[in-house]
Amino acid sequence: MASTNEALCCRAWRVAKTLFFITNMLASLLLVCAPPLLVVLVDLLLPSTLLVAVNDPASSSPLFSSQLREFRFRDSLVDLPLVSLTRSLLILCSYLCCNGWEPYLGVTGVCAGASAGYVLVKAIAMFWPDPVFGVKEGSRVEALFLSSLTLAMAHVVVAYRTSCRERRKLVVYKIDVEAVSLYNNEFHNYNKITLSK
Repeated sequence: MASTNEALCCRAWRVAKTLFFITNMLASLLLVCAPPLLVVLVDLLLPSTLLVAVNDPASSSPLFSSQLREFRFRDSLVDLPLVSLTRSLLILCSYLCCNGWEPYLGVTGVCAGASAGYVLVKAIAMFWPDPVFGVKEGSRVEALFLSSLTLAMAHVVVAYRTSCRERRKLVVYKIDVEAVSLYNNEFHNYNKITLSK
């Protein structure tokens, strides 16, 4: 009996290590190759997870649908994950269409600024006159607000770095093109001299 329990524990530990390794590999691949996709993925998952943590996990889906039906700006939190979802999808579409060019940075700045403004107005409306939530729930609600603002800033930082990287590629490509054209125009006799020798 003990050997079967040890075998199950070893198997579960191996599965956990494999999942951890695969998750780390995917995250590092996204971080190196496509940081905008990683930020979009985090922006899609984190606010929804925090909304489920604020609500009762056993009844999160009925609360989500009922909050959508009975939406009130000062009381409902369902709009924060929807704002993150809209922001992420618009930024993802601009990233895929523009491929890191200037319009991607502009769209990201506009989306992040608009969503951060909405979140700030909602936070002032919810907390300033009279706090709606208790202390325990309030910390989770504040985490939801702060995560939305932080992810909006993360989108802008990643978009700026991506556009800088694309600009550097263009500069390097321009230098290479000029070097090739200069080599072809002025040094074409050099090949003939070396071949004749």
